[in-house]
Amino acid sequence: MKKALKWLDANGAVFDFHDYKKSGLSEALADELLSNVDVNVLINARGTTFRQLTDADKAAIKDNQDMATAKRVMLDNPSVIKRPVLEHNGKYLLGFKPEQYQEFV
Repeated sequence: MKKALKWLDANGAVFDFHDYKKSGLSEALADELLSNVDVNVLINARGTTFRQLTDADKAAIKDNQDMATAKRVMLDNPSVIKRPVLEHNGKYLLGFKPEQYQEFV
């Protein structure tokens, strides 16, 4: 997160920062993310939060079977979402790689 914020500042990007891990995740934002980003990209399956989920929840998310489960998990555990999430003109980029940010912004 720090590298992404520093890159955005250094490159003069105007942005609104929302730390959903600290400030929470609204249902509307969860719906927006799920409708615009593949759940297997959105959910950090390598993180400790994901590994602590029930096997049923993990399976439902990984197999794209149940978006309601994915939404519930995201709302209950925002740290399961891969960070940072950058939105620009209705498109989304997850994670931070300077070369991707340069092309995206």
